Amino acid sequence: MYRSLRRGLAAASLVLTLAAMTATTQAADKITISALTFVSSSPLFIAQEKGYYADEGLEVEFKFFRAAQPVAVSIASGDADFGVTAFTGGFYNLAGKGALKVIGAQSREEPGYDFSAYIASNKAFEAGFDNPEKFAGKSLGMTQKGSSFHLMAGMLADKLGIDLDEIQLKPLEKVPNMIGALKSGQVDSVILPAHIATKLEGDGAAKIIGWVHQYTPYQLGGLFTSARNVEERRDVVERFVRAYQRAAADYAEAFMQTDAAGRRVFGDKAEALIPVIEKYTKAKPASIKAGAPFIDPQGRLKVQSIYDQVAWMQAQGLVGKDVDPADFVDLSFIEGHLDVPTN
Repeated sequence: MYRSLRRGLAAASLVLTLAAMTATTQAADKITISALTFVSSSPLFIAQEKGYYADEGLEVEFKFFRAAQPVAVSIASGDADFGVTAFTGGFYNLAGKGALKVIGAQSREEPGYDFSAYIASNKAFEAGFDNPEKFAGKSLGMTQKGSSFHLMAGMLADKLGIDLDEIQLKPLEKVPNMIGALKSGQVDSVILPAHIATKLEGDGAAKIIGWVHQYTPYQLGGLFTSARNVEERRDVVERFVRAYQRAAADYAEAFMQTDAAGRRVFGDKAEALIPVIEKYTKAKPASIKAGAPFIDPQGRLKVQSIYDQVAWMQAQGLVGKDVDPADFVDLSFIEGHLDVPTN
């Protein structure tokens, strides 16, 4: 009798276990995330490796690109569900047509946190191009018109009081092409993330002459999804945002600490996360530390910056005059966004 009871209980336990496993499998919603393999995408990678997506019942596939614009296109076309990358003119035009919704923050250029570097070729540096205030008359390699690199160049020109036409902008399509052109001296300069910039300088291939945050702090990128996802899969979007926020908080604890003098410090938490970031970015630990950007621990946006970017790009003819950030910036998924316009 007892043997039969034990067998019955064991069988029942097995059935319940299998049922639970089946339910868990069925509950997992598959999502695809598009991004660049930059350190600024770190919360995405941390959330995957620490199981935060799984905790929210999400099964993730990544799609990686070499420029920001294809990330936005992949979301608008439905090839991916979520994207994290820098804002571009192409992004704003797609968003203005109702295809995209900005729901949170990626990195921003924040004083004290090196991320995007102004880099000079060795040839240009030797000829005296040793700080960003000497950009007039120099050439700058970038991916394409309307890219984040184009915007950064434009903001710098405004800051320096020079006409953007005084900087020779050379579209090169992809970041690897920018690096190649810089190394060969085909362009005088580029703007690139610190983990790439520090490696180039460390290898003797180029010189860092300044940092974007020193001249034009701004909201560099965002977390976004399709308008359709917001309307039809809001629960999935909310779960994704929660996982992202957990990872952003982990990142902030590890990489955004400073000492009494304002110098950045890295402890055990940073050491624990560096292998995760290294796995995806292929950047060395020293480069990751040197250029870990500022990422708001709650994923909050500096909203006014987005309005300013759209206005600048509209003035350049890169974004349609009818594009209004109020139509595509959705502040409902995260509380406490910063610099929210009052009008």
